[in-house]
Amino acid sequence: MEAKARARFVRMSARKVRRVADLIRGKNVEEALNILTFTPKAAASVLEKALKSATANALSVEGTAKLKAEDLRVKRILVDGGPIMKRIRAMGMGRAYRIRKRTNHITIVVTDGKEEVSEG
Repeated sequence: MEAKARARFVRMSARKVRRVADLIRGKNVEEALNILTFTPKAAASVLEKALKSATANALSVEGTAKLKAEDLRVKRILVDGGPIMKRIRAMGMGRAYRIRKRTNHITIVVTDGKEEVSEG
């Protein structure tokens, strides 16, 4: 059983978020949350929120009687670039430098580790 959560238009570059996302890929949810809690990066709080959302989605679909949060693990985590907001910064001698404010989209998929057999 898989559950997914998305955080879209996060105001941070995808490169910075990928560094933290690599720390939790393939780990248990409980271990991943501990790693994110003690990681001193701004991306850790955003990933922690998305991971908690994916866990809550899994528990709401399957039910707490059949599934425990400790049994879940991070199956897939994707960090894709989002739209770039372009701004202008005035510089000396009449020049204008471009500032690119980057965004990203985070997708986290958690699973209980049991393979589902498809019929047909």
